[in-house]
Amino acid sequence: MATRNTTNASVSPKGSLETLSQREVQQLRETGCGSVYALFRQCALAILNTGSGSDNAKTILEAYPDFEVRIHQQDRGIRLELLNAPADAFVDGEMIASTREMLFSALRDIVYTQSELESKRVDFSSSQGITDYVFHLLRNAGTLRAGVEPKIVVCWGGHSINREEYKYTKIVGHELGLRGLDVCTGCGPGVMKGPMKGATIAHAKQRNVTGRYLGLTEPGIIAAEAPNPIVNELVILPDIEKRLEAFVRVGHGIIIFPGGAGTAEEFLYLLGILMHPDNRELPFPLILTGPRSAEPYLQQLHAFIGATMGEEAQQRYRIIVDDPAEVAREMAQGIQAVTQFRRERNDAFHFNWLLKIDESFQRPFEPTHENMASLNLTRDQPVHELAAQLRRAFSGIVAGNVKVQGIRLIEEHGPYQITGDQGIMRPLDRLLQAFVDQQRMKLPGGSAYVPSYKVVA
Repeated sequence: MATRNTTNASVSPKGSLETLSQREVQQLRETGCGSVYALFRQCALAILNTGSGSDNAKTILEAYPDFEVRIHQQDRGIRLELLNAPADAFVDGEMIASTREMLFSALRDIVYTQSELESKRVDFSSSQGITDYVFHLLRNAGTLRAGVEPKIVVCWGGHSINREEYKYTKIVGHELGLRGLDVCTGCGPGVMKGPMKGATIAHAKQRNVTGRYLGLTEPGIIAAEAPNPIVNELVILPDIEKRLEAFVRVGHGIIIFPGGAGTAEEFLYLLGILMHPDNRELPFPLILTGPRSAEPYLQQLHAFIGATMGEEAQQRYRIIVDDPAEVAREMAQGIQAVTQFRRERNDAFHFNWLLKIDESFQRPFEPTHENMASLNLTRDQPVHELAAQLRRAFSGIVAGNVKVQGIRLIEEHGPYQITGDQGIMRPLDRLLQAFVDQQRMKLPGGSAYVPSYKVVA
């Protein structure tokens, strides 16, 4: 990525952190230094760089080596001074409103996360403690709204899909919006933007002025998947595991569109949770869909699940090809079942407390070469545990593809080595090769994909 035009600016909060005490501002300034500053700088740069087309965090950081963000105290609370910021984030000297909202959302979440960790109020020793932490992060961001009936549909899929697949996601989003459903995505481009864009038009048609377009991300991904401007609620969770838990706790149903390794990771995460014995009676609508041209992709993913996790796992989702209206109808009916289930059990509509998530799905996975080589990809374990191990394998591949630390590890030590049972490695290798052949690992038209992994039976 070549160096681009930059500008200097001073901005005040909108959407988050508008009212702060002097003590809170001072805490922000103290927290906004060292490693926390570096993290906020990376996230801020990604937000300001929305629409660049790059999916490589390292090249984005290198394109703006002189970018700085400084936190200042003022009578009204807080102000950010931006030096050498991407000029595309401004119109006639004024920062675009959605960009400003998301910029301060990033500051809010990163600082809150750090202050919670420093206070030592968080109990990371238990599964329940981790879930409570996710709950508090979402509540602090204003995401949890008590009393509102279930209507949040999570949409997962690739950020570099082709034009036909992107158009399909917009049509599905439009059908969801016509039925009064809101959209939650990973907040970036591609599948994370299309459904939101379709839903905004449908909400306008239905005179729905309270439509929600919730974006959930994490620092390691945000630079590769900068938030799209339709997002009106941005939440940055501290790591991929907290982000995934947030999706399944606040979402009432999930639609999976075509994608690559990251989409497979999300799919395996959810299937592993749904396959837990404690969750087998819990309603959670899950649909795989895409246009007719994407049917081979959907069937490849379906075959992979059958080969590794079995027919029972395949029963937990439905595949719908090239029928957006049917996708929306099926999802709306599924969410009605979710509503009835939670009413009968007095579970909250805004946060799925009844969903059992094992610690193996909650503990952050660091994709080092040693950890990737040590994954237990064998059949000698419960199927939901195998799903957790497979999810980590795909998480490492994503890191090696787009995350700064992962890219650097691959540059230093070569591809990750992934080993396991032949009956698991062969389907895994076939699926990954299909992703490469279909250009689902990188932006189509870009440089040739160099695998960050090697599958060894």
